[in-house]
Amino acid sequence: MRGWWQDLTDLVLPAECGGCGRPRAVLCPECRAALTGAVPCRVRPEPEPSGLPVVHGVAPYEDAVRAALIAHKERGALALAGPLGTALAGAVQAGGGEGPVLLVPVPSARRAVRARGHDPARRIALAAAGVLRRTGTPARVAGVLRQRRAVADQSGLDSRQRLDNLAGALEVAAGGARLLDGGAVVLVDDLMTTGASLAEAARAVRAARDPRVSVSVSGVCGAGAKRKETARTRGVTGRARPEDAEDGLRAAVVAAPPDSFQMNRN
Repeated sequence: MRGWWQDLTDLVLPAECGGCGRPRAVLCPECRAALTGAVPCRVRPEPEPSGLPVVHGVAPYEDAVRAALIAHKERGALALAGPLGTALAGAVQAGGGEGPVLLVPVPSARRAVRARGHDPARRIALAAAGVLRRTGTPARVAGVLRQRRAVADQSGLDSRQRLDNLAGALEVAAGGARLLDGGAVVLVDDLMTTGASLAEAARAVRAARDPRVSVSVSGVCGAGAKRKETARTRGVTGRARPEDAEDGLRAAVVAAPPDSFQMNRN
């Protein structure tokens, strides 16, 4: 585990730019522009998992952005939570809507949190909530999701394998369901790759909000997806579409693969 003195040192004396390694800079101007200079937009993995809510992202996961996310997540460069949170706040705002928002981080495995000494998605979410509040959007963070069973390391798995690995792995903690009612819920993470984690997080949130709704996350683009018909989901078939179901659930990430930004797909 990291000591408090290490956290403080990272905050006040950054050793190097998290993107390019330039000394004595949390993020140099060039890397900061790569992270926050683009207009956030909708991102979609290909293939798109069943149940994936509408996701907005900021920057392609490459070069300086990739380096900054890895430095924050794996090397404990905690000062990067500020600029990463600013980027995430932009993605949240790009999703539209008015009124308060509840940011729900996708949880890391407990063993990963122990190894890293911190929870990257939660730390970035807290920074993003602060940015949103300062710009007039009431926002708070609720870490209500938890893993109900162990999952395998996702690295090296393809999209289908990731879906199978995560299917049914998340749940809303006891008492957390009441926090999910009455406002916009935005699932947040630092990175979306195949979308499997966000799809599973969405399934868990929907199940907590309305136990009558059952969405299979085993399958992509509606292959094998099944829903129990309710007043909210009647007529929705194939790929689960929250924009049709009007469930108020969406997602935001800092980065996604470059081809996820190609939005001219119907």
